[in-house]
Amino acid sequence: MAEDQVIVGLEVHCQLDTKSKLFCGCSTDYRDDGPNTHVCPVCLGLPGAMPSINKRSIEYAMKVAKALNCTVLHESEFSRKNYFYPDLDKAYQITQYDKPLAEGGYLEIESDEGGERRIQLTRIHVEEDPGRLVHMGNAERGKYSLVDYNRAGIPLIEIVSEPDMRSPKEARKFLNKLRATLEYLNVFDSDKEGSLRVDANISIKGNERVEVKNITSYKGVEKALTYEVTRQKNLIRRGQQIERETRHFIESTGITQSSRSKEQEHDYRYFPEPDLRPMQVQSWVDGIVLPELPDARRERFISQYGCSLNHARTLTGELKLANFFETVVAADPKELSALAATWIADTLIGELNYRGMSLDRVDAAGITELMGILRNGTITDKSGIEVLRVMLDQRLNNEPVETPAAIITRLNLGKTTGDNTAIISAIEEAITENPKALEDYRAGKGGALNFLVGQVMKKTRGKADPGELNRMLVEALKKREA
Repeated sequence: MAEDQVIVGLEVHCQLDTKSKLFCGCSTDYRDDGPNTHVCPVCLGLPGAMPSINKRSIEYAMKVAKALNCTVLHESEFSRKNYFYPDLDKAYQITQYDKPLAEGGYLEIESDEGGERRIQLTRIHVEEDPGRLVHMGNAERGKYSLVDYNRAGIPLIEIVSEPDMRSPKEARKFLNKLRATLEYLNVFDSDKEGSLRVDANISIKGNERVEVKNITSYKGVEKALTYEVTRQKNLIRRGQQIERETRHFIESTGITQSSRSKEQEHDYRYFPEPDLRPMQVQSWVDGIVLPELPDARRERFISQYGCSLNHARTLTGELKLANFFETVVAADPKELSALAATWIADTLIGELNYRGMSLDRVDAAGITELMGILRNGTITDKSGIEVLRVMLDQRLNNEPVETPAAIITRLNLGKTTGDNTAIISAIEEAITENPKALEDYRAGKGGALNFLVGQVMKKTRGKADPGELNRMLVEALKKREA
């Protein structure tokens, strides 16, 4: 119902993958180093230290703006956002306020109802990241916190959407599409801890909105918003008012917790940063050439490789996966593309997820060889899955990884050809051991035949050709009827 409509808008903070910080030369490669080892007078905000804009970070931000169909403003400027918080070393943050880098824009996602839906953007602005608090104990009951300023000054872009999403699932789709776009632009590394953080605004139509802050994972956004939808709808059903407030998502428990009411938020007293001149970048942005982006690559996969729409979406939804697919089929795109698209998008991803394994650990040459063997019809799909699992388990256990051909020989997984004695024997055993399936087949129940095929496949370890097996099984069943 319209009165139950969920309204979601996101504020996404993405760290730009530059070598140095936004206003100084300190390295951004701090994650494996000790606390407060990547700092200087500028990023610590010491008296007399003067900031200087990192040109590469502005170039990266403009790439994002152009890729997201935004209008880059003729003039933008940095401002001071004044508030005190332990992880903000200067007691103010250098950000953009009245004059952001870019406005408008949109990102297209797959809607819950199917098809594409356009999520409008409000703005993109550039700012510096604060430091990081390390709570001794936990965030709720810790006795004290330590401050690490290594992260202070890392270049961030904040991408603000319009409240155009209608479910937690759509919010996650938006983030996945945004992440893919940033990775294709080579301006963002999603594998780095803390590289993406989300503030989500959510409401039920006709009621106050609630902000959920500092969500640090894609799954976390969907979980936090799902919890909020349930919480807010329960309040409405009980006739209670939804307060306009800020809440924090507790990852460990999957709930949100009230932090402060909106009426108690501070006046940030923005004013232009006196140590930085306004930026004029229009001529610069006109010269930026974008690489192939996810939507364009998806359409190319459909036209060039004959992928289905769903497989093309999956394969191009992550840059590494798209590159992996093209590497696998490069040897013979005409013969391998359709088969590889199905196996990689469905089977391989499922096996990797089950093992918690990264695609980086998979040898593309081994998958190419396996696709060729499957294409030649010398093994069944079931045997192919067994070969794939052996290869992945060997890699996972840091053992020498055998070639598909070696695994097939060692495990005797080749299709049974020539003498069908073993298959005939397996068929007779399957029918004898499953009289109920025989009765169901005689009664015209279609599932009975598939059940018996499965039983024979188990007995032959998947080596029987499915088409030939079906023919032989039907013949055996007809003889039983006679």
